[in-house]
Amino acid sequence: MPTRFFDLAENVQAGNWYLGDPEDERGQEVEDPWLFRAGRSIQVAGPLKIPIDEPGKALDFSTAGVGVTPVVHVRVAELFTELAPNDVQLIPVHIQGYPDQYLILVATKLIRCIDDAASKVQRWKPEDGLPKKVGQYYAVDDMRIDPRKVGNTKAFRTEGWDIALIVSEDIKQALERVKATGVKFTPV
Repeated sequence: MPTRFFDLAENVQAGNWYLGDPEDERGQEVEDPWLFRAGRSIQVAGPLKIPIDEPGKALDFSTAGVGVTPVVHVRVAELFTELAPNDVQLIPVHIQGYPDQYLILVATKLIRCIDDAASKVQRWKPEDGLPKKVGQYYAVDDMRIDPRKVGNTKAFRTEGWDIALIVSEDIKQALERVKATGVKFTPV
């Protein structure tokens, strides 16, 4: 039976914390907050911290700031390390007031696998006035992927629509088994 895949996102709810963009040791926001979802390993200078923009219940899986950076509790990070060691990079971060260890989860694979015919896609057009974006995805709703293009990868970003963090069914089941908070899964 072929592996099923899911878009992993934060289950946003009132009363949960809202995290800001990652900051360097000087308290400056990182220059490129989208770097963490580029689908490749990255280099980061010095320790990072994540501010809490809105206090609330801490989550095991959150997305931080405008870059929608995945931030995970160490117990979630351990699952990714166990199940998808070649697909992720984990970068320690400090969240003030929280002694537990948190890490930024970077999916290091970018895979061209969106099934345009089965998904609802919109692309940038010349009349949109952004010539550099013409032909690129403007929106991808009801995303479906071609799992044959994924191979053995278990955690990745979709090429052209890197906001999607895709995980395999065994990762989904492991996160559900440990009752990880903050997770929301959409089949793709």
